[in-house]
Amino acid sequence: MISLRNSVGMLSNVSRQLIQTISFHGLRVQGLRVGNTEIPNDKRLETSLQHVYGIGRSRAHQILCDLNIGNKLTKELTGVELNSLREEVSRYLTGEDLRRCIKNDVERLVDIQCYRGIRHSQGLPCRGQRTSTNARTRKGKRVAIPGKKKPTR
Repeated sequence: MISLRNSVGMLSNVSRQLIQTISFHGLRVQGLRVGNTEIPNDKRLETSLQHVYGIGRSRAHQILCDLNIGNKLTKELTGVELNSLREEVSRYLTGEDLRRCIKNDVERLVDIQCYRGIRHSQGLPCRGQRTSTNARTRKGKRVAIPGKKKPTR
């Protein structure tokens, strides 16, 4: 039984190394898949985990602390560490699932016609920010009003 476990671990390491070196029609595969996202090989693990939508700095640090994995390069991960990392990331709401959840929440606000929903539908900020002089991110580029001229000096 022990030899079987060692051979499975060895096979996963060999397959990981093969995946890293295989090239498809001149394109070299760079990175590992975690949380349905390709994370880069040449960065530290805490930084590369942030490429997954929904994982920021604090969540990446928390995941590494829970797994007792040091902040090493992504390509230095063993097969066991990679599997445990994938399991830990799958416990959180990330990627397309998180995007879908946020989209549904905004649609619900728009449907019930609450203040925040109306502001979302109008494309204006909904958290109380001033709109007379700022809010260019939500409102878009300025549009000149025809017929209105700047005062001359």
